[in-house]
Amino acid sequence: MVDHRLVDVRGIRLAYQVSGPQDAPPLVLVHALGENATDWEQVVPVLAHSRRVYALDMRGHGRSDWPGNYSLELMRADVLRFLDALGLGPVDLIGHSMGGVVAYLLAQDHPQRVSRLVLEDVSAPRPREPNTPARPDGDLTFDWEVVLAVRRQIDQPDPRWLEQLSQITAETLVVAGGPHSHVSQDGVAELARRIPGGHMVTIPVGHLIHRAAPEAFTKAVAAFLLAEENTHPARQP
Repeated sequence: MVDHRLVDVRGIRLAYQVSGPQDAPPLVLVHALGENATDWEQVVPVLAHSRRVYALDMRGHGRSDWPGNYSLELMRADVLRFLDALGLGPVDLIGHSMGGVVAYLLAQDHPQRVSRLVLEDVSAPRPREPNTPARPDGDLTFDWEVVLAVRRQIDQPDPRWLEQLSQITAETLVVAGGPHSHVSQDGVAELARRIPGGHMVTIPVGHLIHRAAPEAFTKAVAAFLLAEENTHPARQP
């Protein structure tokens, strides 16, 4: 059973879905740009067998507030305040694409809050050629302003993001989408190399790995979490 809830984090209401045993280790899912918590529907039932799974709608997305003020740093702060509001100790954290950037920024700055980290098809933060997308027609399930703000930061990332990857202490699994992904796979491999506890696995189905190959994705993630849990038991909140 999935519960739909709201929590206030310093004036921003974040929507989230929670499932899994209440006493299981916490696992937080952070979606990609333009998505929301429902994007994880194919994999949550499997992950929730052994985890208390929290799938967020980030600010500007889904049922969370659309305040008009957006940055990856603000999203990092939102996730940290979410953990504080729910009284969650160290968590396992999965981030896809934009959510992966948010996740590694949190793991850099607050390493004690992240036990294990999974980054799905995320490249090392290197400058790239700007490409402003056109707004789709019709109603959107996200604020278009968040796209413009986040794309600017990903095109020209803060140089400290790259430097501080070495500050991540969590064992990290980087899941690459292979040659069919629009994300630089050299950049994904660099990300895995720069994180001290980084490992990489490729599931060659493109950028949307957890949707295109949910069984392969959950198998890789579950094996990683279980192996690391047996090596370094998670501290309970």
